[in-house]
Amino acid sequence: MKQLIPVSILACLSIASSASAADQANGKQLIDTHCYKCHGTEIYTRPDRRVTSLPGLHKQVQRCELMLGLKWFDDDINDASTHLNQHFYKFK
Repeated sequence: MKQLIPVSILACLSIASSASAADQANGKQLIDTHCYKCHGTEIYTRPDRRVTSLPGLHKQVQRCELMLGLKWFDDDINDASTHLNQHFYKFK
C-alpha cells in the first residue's frame, strides 16, 4: 500500500504535464488555423497595439472568436490566449 501512493502521485503529475503540453499545442493550432487567416503576426507586435493586459488579451480573443462564429470552448479561448501571451505579449 505504501508503494501505491507514490506511484499514484507520479501518475497524476505525468497526466498534468501532458495536459499542459496539449493545451499549448491546441492554442498554437487554433491561432495558426483561425487567426492568421485574417491577419499575420504584425497585429501582435505593432507599437500601438490595443491589448495592454492579460485580461484584455483574453477578452480580445473572445471577441474575435465570436465575430468569426468559431464556437470555441472556454478551454480553447484560454489556450489561444496563453499561446499569444507566451509568444508575443509576455504579460505576467
